[in-house]
Amino acid sequence: MVRLFPRATGVVVLPALVALSLVSPFLAAAPARAADAAAGQVIAQRWCASCHVVGTAPQSAASDAPTFAAIAARDGDVSGAWLAFRLLKPHPQMPQVSLTRTEAADLAAYFATLKK
Repeated sequence: MVRLFPRATGVVVLPALVALSLVSPFLAAAPARAADAAAGQVIAQRWCASCHVVGTAPQSAASDAPTFAAIAARDGDVSGAWLAFRLLKPHPQMPQVSLTRTEAADLAAYFATLKK
């Protein structure tokens, strides 16, 4: 009988277990990061404030773009996924904005603070 894998001995198995125990922490998934509304507000000020009113203080926008409070008040949740999808095909007046997943989640967290 031909064996594809010879019987493992303690000499072979022990180093393999030690190597696996050293590598396994790096194979584990990184812990999920909670969305940061303050970081989302910074993103909104940087990318959106030239057209949208992004804060809660009364002010006028440079265009007829809806305020962030109005967007947050719409039916349905403004999620990171929704924002990322919405920004893939912006309307003609809106510049091309490319956000990472983390940035979109942070911006969505900021929108959540504006809901009434």
